[in-house]
Amino acid sequence: MNYIIAALNNPVFMSAAWGWLSAQILKVIIYTIVNKDFDPSRLLGDGGMPSSHSATVMGLVTASIICYGTDSFEFAVSAILAIIVMHDAMGVRRETGRQAVVLNNMMDLFEQMGSDLPFEKKLKEFVGHTPLQVTMGAILGVIIGLVVCEIMIM
Repeated sequence: MNYIIAALNNPVFMSAAWGWLSAQILKVIIYTIVNKDFDPSRLLGDGGMPSSHSATVMGLVTASIICYGTDSFEFAVSAILAIIVMHDAMGVRRETGRQAVVLNNMMDLFEQMGSDLPFEKKLKEFVGHTPLQVTMGAILGVIIGLVVCEIMIM
């Protein structure tokens, strides 16, 4: 139980956690406004605006800077992690989503042609992020990190 209390009192951990949660809630709200359709599965889903991956790691980086400074091990690890996560979100994961769209369209076409496919459900198309989604997630993460640290440290 002490581990849970310690984590909840850790501004670095809480900045990352609140960054993720805030982004996921905003993602549902933005999806609902843009698509005129409420989809609660978006709360835990990948992809979309803003990037929760970016918000999480930038909350972590921001709190690490505030708590330990830029010359610390904590900052170095969190900054490298953030670079890898955000690059991956815009690169490999985004490309995976694009490929899923093409494959799903091909499966629909084959199904219309009467072919029996071994796949029962479509591939996930919302897995990556555009550069704008990653940037907005990063900005959100910095803001959340600043706010959480202001509340918890001051």
